Amino acid sequence: MDGAELELERRSKFLNSLIQKKKAIEQQEQNERLNVKVRASDMPLALQNKAFKCARDQLDYMPGKLDSKRLALALKKEFDSTYGPAWHCIVGTSFGSYVTHSLGGFLYFSIDKVYILLFKTAVEPLDH
Repeated sequence: MDGAELELERRSKFLNSLIQKKKAIEQQEQNERLNVKVRASDMPLALQNKAFKCARDQLDYMPGKLDSKRLALALKKEFDSTYGPAWHCIVGTSFGSYVTHSLGGFLYFSIDKVYILLFKTAVEPLDH
């Protein structure tokens, strides 16, 4: 590579790092607005944001006490219809779990004082 190509590559890497930092800051600000804390995830940011928004909307429209079954069902249905089967959702203030999930389909987060585990498993047809 000559000098001009090296300089172009250096500038490109620098600009890319600035873009990544800006995205990280924006993501953090959104999480703070929604009162979300990611506990563990291998899910793409776009899907995480969808889960955060869906959970926040459900909680905001829930009258009074937490209905964990209703919240879990809403998230499962939203993700099944948007991203295909088979999504599973566990919601509560205290629970343990150990699950197997599809790559890129795991999110464990809290919103307010509610903990949500959302994960996808592979669906294989039965051979009869």
